[in-house]
Amino acid sequence: MKKIFLALACGAILMSCKESKKTVTTPEKPIYIDVTSLEGDGDKVLPKYMATITEEELKEMLYVYAGDEMEGRNTGEPGQKKAVKYLTDYYKEIGVPSGTPDGNYLQKVPKEFFRRNSGLNDSENVLAFIKGSEKPEEVLVISAHLDHIGVDSKGNVYNGADDDGSGTIALLEIAEAFKQAIKDGYPPKRSILFLHVTGEEKGLYGSKYYAENPVYPLANTIANLNIDMIGRNDFEHPNDNDYVYLIGSDKLSTDLHNISAAVNMKYFNMNLDYRYNAENEPNRFYYRSDHYNFAKHNVPIIFYFNGVHEDYHKITDTPDKINYPLYHRRVNLIFATAWELANRKERPVVDKAVPRP
Repeated sequence: MKKIFLALACGAILMSCKESKKTVTTPEKPIYIDVTSLEGDGDKVLPKYMATITEEELKEMLYVYAGDEMEGRNTGEPGQKKAVKYLTDYYKEIGVPSGTPDGNYLQKVPKEFFRRNSGLNDSENVLAFIKGSEKPEEVLVISAHLDHIGVDSKGNVYNGADDDGSGTIALLEIAEAFKQAIKDGYPPKRSILFLHVTGEEKGLYGSKYYAENPVYPLANTIANLNIDMIGRNDFEHPNDNDYVYLIGSDKLSTDLHNISAAVNMKYFNMNLDYRYNAENEPNRFYYRSDHYNFAKHNVPIIFYFNGVHEDYHKITDTPDKINYPLYHRRVNLIFATAWELANRKERPVVDKAVPRP
């Protein structure tokens, strides 16, 4: 996650370290609409593919992606290039095609796009794409940032296991689950873009570049599910192993908020904590990750987040600190929500104005 307003954020968190109560809800109370999934088969089919997402695979891949070999995945540096290769090789292996016109999975973000005198080199977003069977022109974007903050002057690696190795690996497992469903004859009705963006830690640059140079029209982008840090417990939930923060679900679309809540109630009943969704929330998390570059263009979003913990932006953000059972639950929640959005009859209606900072 982009590190801004950190002193304010940490101060607010440290002043209140008590356990949160079940479901802190600041949006309007959701209407629990029907979850349709795939007509006639949804209740039987979806759990089968949720079961393909396992703790063991999440852990195995995260230990590689957030290992020292990736050199902290600093934007434009060799470690980030290794991370990009890991992602593209994985999509090729499971048979999910490229989301770029030239078929190489890479959307170049030129060094000139970064702020002046940043010293950054050219970088890349990674795009993988599953084409919808009935409404291929409508696209659901699932995103996570592939970068972190590199290596310090003493040679310490900032592994970024939670930030945002957890989101990155979640995308891979979700893509694999959808791919297995396709093999079994259950393709999503809408298209799905798995978007791994670069330069988030430098200022949300990769998502900004995509939003300004979209491969798929933003007018046809039905929603963005953005995943940034979902592997840990935060100061507010030290003993709550069934929570996740949702931010932005109701900012642009009442439909999206209701769909999200209905999926959770039907399949999970997790503690959806909305405290950081509140207007004038001092941490301003709504503006601090890649979903905001979609929201600015009227694309409704949900930001999935575990909150800040003691290893945030430290060399101690390592794979052994991940709460894998909780991480697994969160990934399944996001997959189920994506499944519903990709398959329901109508796309979410945008019925609210874009919040501005």
